[in-house]
Amino acid sequence: MVLVRKAVPGDWEALRDIRLAALRDAPDAFGSTYAEQARFTQDDWLNRIAGDSTFLAYLDGDDSEPAGLSGGYRDDDGSYHLVSMWVHSRARGHGVGEALIDAVANWARKQPNAAALHLWVTETNKHARRLYERCGFVATGERQPLPSNPSLEEIAMSRPL
Repeated sequence: MVLVRKAVPGDWEALRDIRLAALRDAPDAFGSTYAEQARFTQDDWLNRIAGDSTFLAYLDGDDSEPAGLSGGYRDDDGSYHLVSMWVHSRARGHGVGEALIDAVANWARKQPNAAALHLWVTETNKHARRLYERCGFVATGERQPLPSNPSLEEIAMSRPL
């Protein structure tokens, strides 16, 4: 069983720990780097939580350590995005990724004028791409260099809400 809930201020250390674990595990999957975020202060992590769209997943009733995380944000152009998606290796294949995507999609549906959910995924991240496709995302044809490693390309994907 997977439990996903919004992160609250008391979760800042758990959020920090799982985000840094994600950046160590999959450095080419994110637009930021471990070195950048390892310098974040408690206030930085609390600010991340304050957006009300950061989610932590727990597996099989074990709420001692998150099994995954995801986030959502509204871009300046009014579009909604899935970001910071990562599932711990011990939890892969148990529906955690799908549950985290659903949490962000449900958050976005409650926002003004939300019609679609967008994301960027590293082109070579085939496992993530398959997960997103199973969850209804399709490639839009847009591409850009990965901000943390411009030698890699990201592709845009989107799904209606």
